Amino acid sequence: MRICVPTETAPREQRVALVPDTVARLVKTGLGVAVQSGAGLRAGFRDDAYAAAGATVAPSAAAAYEGADLVARVQPPSVAEVAQIPSGATLISLLRPGRSDDILAALAARNVTALALERVPRITRAQSMDVLSSQSTVAGYKAVLVGASALGKFLPMLTTAAGNISPAKVFVIGAGVAGLQAIATARRLGGVVSAFDVRPAAREQVQSLGAAFVVADVVTESAEAAGGYARAQTADEQQRTLDTVARHIKDMDLVVTTAQIPGRTAPRLITAEMVASMRAGSVIVDLAAETGGNCELSVPGETAHAHDVTIIAPTDLPSTVAYHASQMFARNIQELLKHLVRDGALVIDPKDEITGAMLMTHEAKVIA
Repeated sequence: MRICVPTETAPREQRVALVPDTVARLVKTGLGVAVQSGAGLRAGFRDDAYAAAGATVAPSAAAAYEGADLVARVQPPSVAEVAQIPSGATLISLLRPGRSDDILAALAARNVTALALERVPRITRAQSMDVLSSQSTVAGYKAVLVGASALGKFLPMLTTAAGNISPAKVFVIGAGVAGLQAIATARRLGGVVSAFDVRPAAREQVQSLGAAFVVADVVTESAEAAGGYARAQTADEQQRTLDTVARHIKDMDLVVTTAQIPGRTAPRLITAEMVASMRAGSVIVDLAAETGGNCELSVPGETAHAHDVTIIAPTDLPSTVAYHASQMFARNIQELLKHLVRDGALVIDPKDEITGAMLMTHEAKVIA
């Protein structure tokens, strides 16, 4: 079985699907790996490291794709790139379900089986394959660094010859993987951290990291849906959540928002009116920008300024920590391949609870 790792072509994407260490482990199991020359360079992995790991370094994308049984990518291919994937091969990558209909149609037309990494089910035996969790860890960490860099204040309390400096107040909305990492990072940098989530289980996690949990009456057991995600709120619940956030946000220096609901537009949790109530010079980092944004004034991929507040809406934070983000991504792929490869051959079983959940195209048809 031959695995192809092409160079990522999406704008600003610096990650690579497999790193040399992972390639070495796959090669030891008898799998062949072809890596396009330069595919790992932006993440800090040179061609000679791949060659030393046992990979074939292909001079072009066409050479890397040739004879591939499986293609491992970070971002979805373009429609033009789909034409390079051998008919009958399998693609594993992020596929942006619901936003890539043209790509899925092209994959089905080429009889390429496509597995969406966003669809890895949140079950115990699939945790090690969960790309969304691993990359959310990176995003939560980097969000605080980006916010701190834009904030005109120190995060920690400092005692200096010029007097004492009070610590900055950091508010994290959403205590999933990204939110918890943001809390931990802000705490390490010395900020006074508080957090909010509608799921009651988040309280203990937030407090275990040394942050204060913002209590609201919408925090109930019923707020948590399958897989540990927050469910969509009713109109009344949404208003009570907004009231809670509005009371707390006005005194914050740095706000990091991470609230998302799989398959839906991100919940709107910060209104323009709330932004206007914040201190001059405050910063918001909206990690939900790519799915609509938690802040009403967010502009995906850009930094906006309103009411003397800076609103940063990044769409590619994991890519900016490309070395470790790629390592984590590659380990997820490796664990998925342990599940899919049997006796050196790729086995696609639509009835399997992991494989079936991830299938987007199969047998020349769009599944979902």
